[in-house]
Amino acid sequence: MSADLTVLQAIFRDSIHAHQRFADQHLATLATAAEAIRRSLAAGGKLLAFGNGGSAADAQHLVAELVGRFEKERAAMAAVALTSNSSIVTAIGNDYSFDHVFVRQVEALGRSGDVAFGISTSGRSANVERALTAAKGIGVVTIALTGRDGGSIGPLVDIHINVAENSTPRVQEVHRTLLHVICDLVERSAVTGDLS
Repeated sequence: MSADLTVLQAIFRDSIHAHQRFADQHLATLATAAEAIRRSLAAGGKLLAFGNGGSAADAQHLVAELVGRFEKERAAMAAVALTSNSSIVTAIGNDYSFDHVFVRQVEALGRSGDVAFGISTSGRSANVERALTAAKGIGVVTIALTGRDGGSIGPLVDIHINVAENSTPRVQEVHRTLLHVICDLVERSAVTGDLS
């Protein structure tokens, strides 16, 4: 049993350190992303969120907190997860390819002033990269939440939030915390009028 406790302690320690490394270096970028989302929503825009696997779940989680509520009562916010309509995802995947499942939806739903929020733990998801590139081309503000070195996606976007960890589980754990921080900041602004 002591060996199991050692493993558990190491996992928690690594997760805590990953969170701390991000907090020590990138909080300003996180605040910039939250402000971009706040500005878009306040101006009548919407958030389009997407990713694959665990990142798809994170995109849906982010959208659920904004459309519903995070911690405070306030007006619903316009956000759509491009991962949640199985008919759209499978039709596009079948008729085009899986690389197009998000870009087609960005082309259909994205308008200048909206925000496209792509999540990729590797920074190299082809379908996320295509969608962010298309979004930028039509005047949509682009935000990427990545891991490792940010991959090919990081340099493409307006705002790059990078969790520079090599372990996918540690990246995903920090990502979920960062999404909650964004929700808190955006919701706080909607209620109080500022991000402080």
